[in-house]
Amino acid sequence: MKQTSLNKIFWTGMVVSFLGTLPLGTLNIAAMQISATDGVAPAVKFSLGSLVVEAIYVRISLVAMDWVRKQKGLFKILEWVTLVIVLALAISSFYAASHPSVEKNVILSSTIHRFFLGMMMCAVSPAQIPFWFGWSTVLFTKGVLLPKTSFYNMYIFGIALGTFAGNCVFIFGGRLMVDTLNTKQSLLNWIIGGIFAVTALIQIYRIVKNKGASHQIEHPEEMREKIEKQVKD
Repeated sequence: MKQTSLNKIFWTGMVVSFLGTLPLGTLNIAAMQISATDGVAPAVKFSLGSLVVEAIYVRISLVAMDWVRKQKGLFKILEWVTLVIVLALAISSFYAASHPSVEKNVILSSTIHRFFLGMMMCAVSPAQIPFWFGWSTVLFTKGVLLPKTSFYNMYIFGIALGTFAGNCVFIFGGRLMVDTLNTKQSLLNWIIGGIFAVTALIQIYRIVKNKGASHQIEHPEEMREKIEKQVKD
C-alpha cells in the first residue's frame, strides 16, 4: 500500500511539474536561447542548475510552511529583482538581434558556468514558491502527500524529473527553431527578446496589481482554490 502511495506521489509531482514548466517563463525561455546559441549541453547544465534550486525550495516549503508565509518582504524584493533580470535579458536579446556581429545574449552566454547561472536565476525567481506551496497544500489535504521523509523525497524526485522533461521541450525546441530558420540567429533573438519583453510587462502588472508571489503566499487560500478547481476540471 505504501509503495503504491509513493508511486502516486512520484507521478503526481512529475506530471504537475512537467505541465507547470510548459507555459512561457524566464527560465525555460532562457534555456531555449542558450540551446539555440551555445548548444544543447550548456542548456542542459543550465536546466539542471535551476531544478536543483527548485527542489530545495520545494523541500523548504514542505517542512517550513509557517516560515515561508512570513517572508512577504523577501518575496517583494525578489519580484523586483526578477523584473530587472527579465528586462536585462530582453534588452540583451534585442541588442544581439540588431547587431549581427554579437549574435548571442551577453547575459546567458557569459563566462559564468551554465549550471551556476541556472541556480542563480532560479534562486531569485519567487513565482515557483507559491506554485508548489499551493500544490503541496492541496496534496496534503487530499492525503496524497504525507508528512514523511520517504514521501517528500519521492515527491521532489518526481518534480525534478518533470521540470527537466519540460525544459527539454524548450531546449530541443530551440535547436529545432535554429534549423527551421536556417541559422537566422538575428530573427531568433528578436523572437526571444519579444517573449522576454512580454514576460517583463506581465511581471510589472503583477507587481502593480499586487498579484505576485508575496500576495499568493499571504493569501494561500486563493492559490488552493484555483488548484482545486483545476483538479476537479
